[in-house]
Amino acid sequence: MKALIIGGAGFVGGYLTEELSSHGFDVHTTCLENENIIGNCTKHILDIMNKQSITDIFNRIMPNVVYHLAAQSSVAVSWSKPQLTAEVNVIGSINVLESFRECRNTDNMRLIMIGSGEEYGYIRPEACPLSEAEPLHPGNIYAATKACQEMIAEIYARAYKLNIVMVRAFNHSGARQSSTFVISDFCKQISEIESGKKPPEICVGNLSAMRDFTDVRDVVRAYRLLADKGVSGKIYNIGRGKAVSIQYILDTALSYANTDIQVKTDPKRMRASDIPIIEPDVSRIFADTGWKAEISVKKTIKDTLDYWREEQKKCQI
Repeated sequence: MKALIIGGAGFVGGYLTEELSSHGFDVHTTCLENENIIGNCTKHILDIMNKQSITDIFNRIMPNVVYHLAAQSSVAVSWSKPQLTAEVNVIGSINVLESFRECRNTDNMRLIMIGSGEEYGYIRPEACPLSEAEPLHPGNIYAATKACQEMIAEIYARAYKLNIVMVRAFNHSGARQSSTFVISDFCKQISEIESGKKPPEICVGNLSAMRDFTDVRDVVRAYRLLADKGVSGKIYNIGRGKAVSIQYILDTALSYANTDIQVKTDPKRMRASDIPIIEPDVSRIFADTGWKAEISVKKTIKDTLDYWREEQKKCQI
């Protein structure tokens, strides 16, 4: 089986490459010229804004499954660069869909379109756990572009009878993740305190919000299973199915620290429109593939903290 990962240089791409390779896939990944790829794969340079380049790669590789991970995935950047976010996430995805439709191997290919739990946006707390049938109310530009990507993919699947599976992935974390995300942020701060790079004080935002956190290794396992067992045209939530508070994340991370640390609220880290709870219903993916999250949130936090500790050691050499 051949797999093509579009946008394989990101956090998830490295783990997906490792997951697919370990299960016998011949993995091909794409990245931009200045990016690096992790894992056992064949690397290809690709800018998804160039539609012909996508078509050429599809026809050259003839993959059995394509994972579309390439995106501008930062909510903060989506506010500061809305045009870039729309171009990459919407126009870039249309280029992928058009190339998929035109590929000589379309009848033997499956496309996994990776969306986000952010698409649900402003939700009623009583609506949780969120099923895939819940109406979408995106609350930021990134979320709006991912919802648009998904709607266009649905149209292509239906109109052209293409083998497309759509995903709404909720928060996923692990080692190597950018510190712009909460678990990695807390763990990086703790590692810097332990190594003496900063005072014993951790800066936090809203700790009462509740979110669903899944280990990235579980998430890429779900992606692999959807390539085999997912139903074309369906949308799948991917998450643990149980939200925990940011306070719990902080307390757990601090429990692994080897020094006393004070907690300081930073107004800059507070979001004006934080939704109290976001939790998915994951019964659909379990029913169709048997997948469920297996790695505990505590293990994810511990592994992420250990990763940042190793990074601090590298800086000291």
